[in-house]
Amino acid sequence: MAEENAWLRRKAEEPGHTGWYVQRFRDLAARGEDLAGEARLIDAMVPRGARILDAGSGTGRVGAFLHAAGHEVVGVDFDPELVAVAEQDHPGPSWLVGDLAELDLPAPGFDAVVCAGNVIAFVAPSTRVEILRRFKAHLREGGRVVVGFGAGRGYAFEDFLADAAAAGLSRDVLLSTWDLRPFTPESEFLVAVLS
Repeated sequence: MAEENAWLRRKAEEPGHTGWYVQRFRDLAARGEDLAGEARLIDAMVPRGARILDAGSGTGRVGAFLHAAGHEVVGVDFDPELVAVAEQDHPGPSWLVGDLAELDLPAPGFDAVVCAGNVIAFVAPSTRVEILRRFKAHLREGGRVVVGFGAGRGYAFEDFLADAAAAGLSRDVLLSTWDLRPFTPESEFLVAVLS
């Protein structure tokens, strides 16, 4: 249901949005901003040489860091322009164009699925539970799903947690930042570690 996807809607309203997004992260990197917080958390959670799915991989910044740390990374994004940038800027991981609601990758499964950058808030609301089910289905035994997104993006944290439970995922840890600050009712960001 592409018409419900907030990313596609934004691209239709602002044809240069993808280019702006790519340049934004290139500018942040050039200024020396920390763009690897999400990846450092995932790296700390998995064994060396883990297999990791970067779901909604965008320009590849998270997956590239994890690949450089020695992990096998598969990145999937809905936007072919972003996947092309990931392939150009970060060779090494496997970058694929795909809809997370239709995710069906061959075995073996993944030690971790990371969905950072507010991706889950951009997907079509009618696909959210299915996406979370597919994340779970792609996990190896003992694997975890980590999803992070901000408040005020049209997806209440309580609704996300209910959707995760409906998809068969259990809460392991809830954080308010990628640097391990505890989640509270006042938090403006959620990082959910699920299994």
